[in-house]
This record gives sequence, C-alpha cells and structure tokens, in this order.
Amino acid sequence: MMRKLILNTSMILFAASLCAAETIEFTARSQQQDPSTEGVWRSVETKTSWDPAKTCVIICDMWNKHWCDGATERVGEMVPRMNALLNALRRDGVLVIHAPSGTMDYYKQMPQRQRAIDAPYSKPPVEIAGWCYLDLNDESALPIDDSDGGCDRDGDNVQYTAWTMEHPGLELAPEDAVSDDGQEIYNLMAQQGIDNVIMMGVHLNMCVLGRPFGIRQLKRLGKNVVLVRDLTDTMYNPKMPPYVDHETGTKLVVMHVEKYWAPSTTSRDLMDEISGSK
Repeated sequence: MMRKLILNTSMILFAASLCAAETIEFTARSQQQDPSTEGVWRSVETKTSWDPAKTCVIICDMWNKHWCDGATERVGEMVPRMNALLNALRRDGVLVIHAPSGTMDYYKQMPQRQRAIDAPYSKPPVEIAGWCYLDLNDESALPIDDSDGGCDRDGDNVQYTAWTMEHPGLELAPEDAVSDDGQEIYNLMAQQGIDNVIMMGVHLNMCVLGRPFGIRQLKRLGKNVVLVRDLTDTMYNPKMPPYVDHETGTKLVVMHVEKYWAPSTTSRDLMDEISGSK
C-alpha cells in the first residue's frame, strides 16, 4: 500500500511538472516621456518573461457587494475572465493571494487564511504603510476627479461597508492564500522567494494603488509589478472632471499607472502565453 501511494504521488508531481511553464511571457505596456517634446508621453511595449515560481497574483478588493451598484455590477462582469486567468496561472505554479480588505472574519477558519498568518515574519526594506497616499513628489495628480466617491449611478452616493467577503464567483483553491495585511503578504512573498506581482482587482484609483499590498507599496518594496488592465476598474463618475465616460476614465488611470508606477498587460496576452491556455 505504501509503495503504491509513493508511486501515485510521484505520478501526480510528474504530471504537474509537465503542465507547468518554465516562464510566463507577456507584453508589458508603459508610458514614457518623449525626450524631444515636453509633456508628450508615448506607449512603449516590452516583451517580459517571469519565473512562475517567483511570481504571485494579488486580487484586490473584488468584494461580493459595493455601496455603488455600478461598481458591484462591473466586478461581477470581470469574475468569469478573472477565474479563467487565475486557473491558468495556478497550473503554472503561480501563488494566488486573495485580498478582499475588511472581510477577514469570514475566512478565519479557512486554511488559506491560516497560510498567510503562519508565514514567518520577514523584515521589509521600507515601512509598510497602512495606506499609501498620492504624493506629488512621486506622481502627478490623478487624471480623474473622484472626490465625490466616484459612483456613476444617481442615488448611490451613501457610502457604507457593503462587503462581507470576496465575490463568491471567484474560486478559492486549496493552494491559495487570503490576507488583507501588507506585512502578511510580504511575509508570504519572502517565504516563497517571490519578486514578481501580477495585480488585478478594484478600484485602481483608490485601493489598487493605495492599499498596504497595493501598487505603490509593492514598488517601494522593490517588487516587479504588472497591472492586468482589463481586469480592473475605477470609481469614477462621468459628471466629474474630465467629463468623459466611465470606460475612458478608467483608461486614463491605467495610463497614469503606466507612467509613474508599473506597466500593464492584458488577460488575453497572459493566457495566450501560458502553456495549454490558448
């Protein structure tokens, strides 16, 4: 019986090794200033290759419900595509970290939550802030005005804590981790030798940039970060400057991130390059 178990385990590990990719390759788009024309930025695309074993995905605040109905609906629209990409990345050995802020009580009995708690402490090279605010020494003002809360639906302007868990349509696999704590997530990355982060989720102009596990903090920790630009959203009301539709507002913030913080890619680009995902 023991010999049979060892053989079966070896076969599983061998099969997993056949499925896993040696690298994740994608096109990273950034914005660079034109040296010949002041104030002009141009898109630059770079072929990038990452080791899956040194890469994680962070899913930021994909809650089951938001105080703004429009935000809730757009999260739901992203879930099927996000699941497909996460499953492909898991098969290649990428660590998936679910970070639905403020809902950790829901996960307190789950092994995925305990995995993050149990990761040994690792001292970060810089302080992990409770929130990373916009600093004009590092970046320009955001290209959209979200001072009204950013809801695009009339009558949905009363802000309250509507969320209790991550969107139930997102799969929580046994090998995943759950945390909304910047130090815990840094500990997980140190434990597994992770240098690269694929970031997805909401909302780009708020939590994705500002959380203690968000893009600003990750870059200050020295991590390589790429944003999946079709799996994110913003809190933006088209009745506020610059008075564009919601989708255009989101694209403007994506370009802001590409200028000052991290390149972006698409779920299609990632999935086309992952072994067996086409």
